[in-house]
Amino acid sequence: MRAGRVGVAGALLAACHPLPTAAVTLFTAVLAAATGRGVAGCVACAGAVALGQLSVGWCNDRADLRRDRATGRADKPLAVGTVGPATVGAAALTALALCVPLSLASGLLAGTVHLCAVAAAWAYNLWLKSTVASWLPYALAFGLLPAFVTLGLPGRPWPPLWLAAAAALLGAGAHFANVLPDIEDDLATGVTGLPQRLGARRSAALAALLVLGSAAALTVGPPGPVTAARWVLLGLTAVLLLATGRCPGRVPFVGTLAVAAADVALLLARGAGRL
Repeated sequence: MRAGRVGVAGALLAACHPLPTAAVTLFTAVLAAATGRGVAGCVACAGAVALGQLSVGWCNDRADLRRDRATGRADKPLAVGTVGPATVGAAALTALALCVPLSLASGLLAGTVHLCAVAAAWAYNLWLKSTVASWLPYALAFGLLPAFVTLGLPGRPWPPLWLAAAAALLGAGAHFANVLPDIEDDLATGVTGLPQRLGARRSAALAALLVLGSAAALTVGPPGPVTAARWVLLGLTAVLLLATGRCPGRVPFVGTLAVAAADVALLLARGAGRL
């Protein structure tokens, strides 16, 4: 029985899209610290985002079950049968339910903003994934993330426009990069989002431009002179995107996550409370 439970837990972990879930949660925690949220605020923000990401990841795999089986996705626990659809569906709904009070712990306005972001991600999984607006939930959900963090501060301030724009561009770029290795399988199973319609080459180029735009917004957006270190980091970001953009598999998406880490470094360089 214990081995069975461990096996189910491992399958659930693999089905939640652990890498992006961890990356977005860490980004939120760093952003909360950079804006001056206390320890409790950072924990509340990161916890709410982690639960939201878990619900979205499990919802995604449950919604894609038929297509993943049709294309023989051996990396998907649901597709190979190591965990049941009912278990994953229940996990998604449980995480979503727990996300609500933890989001609202940052305040009604902040919590509502985060729940709107989570709703956008669920809308992608259940509807918008196969439409020309497939990029929109990513841009909206990522763009709202800084607002969730700052609206929990005293006075409930909205984040600066450059920060929201940088997050939205990063989210849209992540969408195009994440889809690249699956475009042929997606088309074969009827998924016709914007990246699938544009094709792999144009989607790869657009992903790189969007992610580079995110880094540029963080470099030149904040008030004050742009330091040499920030210009160097932007240049390294461009080199990284060029190096990974033409690589096969999930390398471009991993490159996008690396750029997100560079974005985090830029935020940390600003110092707490100086956004």
